[in-house]
Amino acid sequence: MKLKGSEIVVEALKREGVDLVFGYPGGVALPLYDALYDSGIKHILTRHEQGAVHAADGYARATGKVGVCIATSGPGATNLVTGIATANMDSVPLVCITCQVITSLLGKDSFQEADVTGITTPITKHNFMVRDMGRLSRIMRKAFYIARTGRPGPVVVDIPKDLFDQVMEFNYPDDVSRYLWGYDPVNDGDPRQVNDVVEALSWAHFPVLFVGGGVKSANACEHLAEFVEKTNIPLVSTLMGLDDFPTTHPNHYGMVGMHGTYAANMAMMHSDLILAMGVRFSDRVTGVIKGYAPSARIAHFDIDPAEINKNVHVDFRIPGNLNWSLPILNKEVRVGNLDKWHGTIRNWAENYPLCYSKNDKGLLKPQEVLEALDNLLDGEAVIATDVGQHQMWTAQYMNFKHPRSFITSGGLGTMGFGLPAAMGAQIGCPEKEVWLISGDGSIMMNCQEMATAAELNIPVRAVILNNRGLGMVRQWQRLFYENRYSCSKHDFDLDFAKLAEAMGCTGILVEKREDLLPALEKARTVCGPVFLNVRVEDDENVLPMVAPGRALDEMFVHKEEE
Repeated sequence: MKLKGSEIVVEALKREGVDLVFGYPGGVALPLYDALYDSGIKHILTRHEQGAVHAADGYARATGKVGVCIATSGPGATNLVTGIATANMDSVPLVCITCQVITSLLGKDSFQEADVTGITTPITKHNFMVRDMGRLSRIMRKAFYIARTGRPGPVVVDIPKDLFDQVMEFNYPDDVSRYLWGYDPVNDGDPRQVNDVVEALSWAHFPVLFVGGGVKSANACEHLAEFVEKTNIPLVSTLMGLDDFPTTHPNHYGMVGMHGTYAANMAMMHSDLILAMGVRFSDRVTGVIKGYAPSARIAHFDIDPAEINKNVHVDFRIPGNLNWSLPILNKEVRVGNLDKWHGTIRNWAENYPLCYSKNDKGLLKPQEVLEALDNLLDGEAVIATDVGQHQMWTAQYMNFKHPRSFITSGGLGTMGFGLPAAMGAQIGCPEKEVWLISGDGSIMMNCQEMATAAELNIPVRAVILNNRGLGMVRQWQRLFYENRYSCSKHDFDLDFAKLAEAMGCTGILVEKREDLLPALEKARTVCGPVFLNVRVEDDENVLPMVAPGRALDEMFVHKEEE
């Protein structure tokens, strides 16, 4: 059948199983939006293109599907950049369709022209500039294939407006792998490499399982659970891997790294064998590389061979999909008795637990707000966060029982991510309860999406921990800059409950400890989006903390040690 270019794009989306896209129209995007009008594909109109790409990201993280967003040329496309970089750092599958000026105007600094492929090349898994109408179908097929296979990631497809109006016979290829010269996603590796790890594990006395976001990206969480049950190995995680395995399980000792638990960090530093699965060994989890896990042999399982030996030298390289390697490991694994090792780690956990002191004046501490919410939800909700102190406290004080239940910007650390990502997660998982944890700094970066949530009645519940400033910036200024609080305090105390109400949402102000639980319970009964403006102490630090340039076993633990 013959179709216009705009219709080819829409038909390609349907062939890929896409029934929902996020976006924002503009002049050169009008032909595509006209084709969407009666396509049956639902379009979520956000208030900003960054909101669209973050929402597509949250949708992808929560569902495991490829998220799709659309933007017009020039500033529309460039407004996607932060969201694309966020998805790229966290290996989230996105297809971002950007509409471009007509081909005869390319390279002439035309109105709303931007070199989208040039701009996004460093922050995408791949991108395409469509110049030949005959290649459009194949490119769309390639985009989805690349986004979801191997290590997932964002793909940009930039399409000039004049191609949308051209007519072409529609042929959608079943298999495009033969057209992708040089792209060979690593799925299966060498079983002998796994067997080497099995042998090392049989001799290990202090093994640690170190898991990251790659486990759930591979949909390998069931294999991971089987491995833990078979071996009784202690488990720690990155921020991105907290929901790989239930944090309530006795083998889960928490998050590692800069704000990891004392037990998790000490376990890594005293281990003799680290099984790293789906992790990048970023600076936030290793601390200073010199002296990292000095007695440990390291086995690195990862679908991306480029990540192995990139930051930390490893002893065993196991490239490949975890759905291939973990079943082999489960079949062959032999481990000795680890009760003594667990006892050592539990002693660390008991002697240096996560703790804080409640204010006797009734002022709320951020940690107690999250503890109250956690008790209420019991690990059965999807939690999204922005970035800052609240993100770390969420990681420390909330539990996660199910994969894809913790949605946060790990690698790029993007403020403004949380609200649209929570909306995308809620749209993708309408049967689940979705909560956003944000701060007064982060929420303002995309607060316009409150109006989107209100208009579409997206029932996101949000807790804004309002400490009237940039909490993490102030913490660093307090610890490392002699309390010189430069540009980190909001002198204007905005009432976010009233802001939410002005946007059409329900707003609730919480100022006292006795009002917290009733407010949280009320939020769960409201039909539609709810925003709680929770005023908390403004000088609380996230602890433990590993200072920059320090090793994981050099932590600030208690307040008096600051």
